[in-house]
Amino acid sequence: MLSGNVIEVTDLTKYYRNLLAVDRISFEVRNQELFGFLGPNGAGKTTTINMLTGISKPSSGKVRIAGYDIIKEPVRVKELIGVAPDVSGVYDELTALDNIDFMAKLHGVSAEKRKARTKELLEVFDLHTRRNDRVGNFSRGMKKRLMIAATLVYEPKIVFLDEPTAGLDVQSSRQIRNLIKEMNQNGTTFFLTTHYIEEADQLCQRVAIINKGRIVTIDTPENLKKSAQTENVMEVSFNTPEDLSKQLSKLKHVSNVVRCADKYRLYVGDFSGMLPLIVDFAKRNYLKVTSIATLKPTLEDAFVSLTCERPDTLAGEKEKLDPS
Repeated sequence: MLSGNVIEVTDLTKYYRNLLAVDRISFEVRNQELFGFLGPNGAGKTTTINMLTGISKPSSGKVRIAGYDIIKEPVRVKELIGVAPDVSGVYDELTALDNIDFMAKLHGVSAEKRKARTKELLEVFDLHTRRNDRVGNFSRGMKKRLMIAATLVYEPKIVFLDEPTAGLDVQSSRQIRNLIKEMNQNGTTFFLTTHYIEEADQLCQRVAIINKGRIVTIDTPENLKKSAQTENVMEVSFNTPEDLSKQLSKLKHVSNVVRCADKYRLYVGDFSGMLPLIVDFAKRNYLKVTSIATLKPTLEDAFVSLTCERPDTLAGEKEKLDPS
């Protein structure tokens, strides 16, 4: 039974020749935690996950998984972890069933349990009707689902998922997120890298943000969002396609107005008194207020604030630094 911190990283560093990819990062992941790892392209996310799972050797620093040193005791570590990389690791020449069965055999799952578990996962990932088809004919989304199913067949205690829903359709993404939540509730620890900020917000109990090879911060999504709140934001829409930005910017307490499709985001110093001002504005201009709401800061706001990067720098390409 695992307990305490199941991942312990101390001063982890990785050089590629003279290029510093990961710069002395330290953090812990608790048992049964769903831990997110966010960062722009080239920040060091994939390089880090490769070192944590023994794929790439650190230049310096230490990684301990469930108390075992990843360099000195790699076999003990690999008995505990499952790894589903972003790039498909399934065998195109095998069927879906044979891929999962092969992975189960590699990890010593008994024949009886292997059969039951394989059937269960094929059904969960909506692959049962294609179980006897060669994987080479599968779509990217089907291969992704199969790869994660093959990772989970031997029920690892700690699972590393690198961009688990990248490139998938909405239904497949939802299936995978629901399965991750369920497994986490049943005791599995997850280390998740993702370029979908909303996904990290929905799934993770804590999030680490890495930028230029260094950990910027580690906290809960809610605390990170609170740290990003510098102004109050009110979102309002009216029953006209006319651009009202200039008129709205003249209202008392409004410091800035941003038009978003048919809505206006009003950045205000104080919410109190804004509602009557907006109602009066509508009356004076013979308009009707069709919606009005206050907005809380998002994890995307926190990301931008902490990294000074645009959210689209998360756009899902693997780091060019790591040749593996």
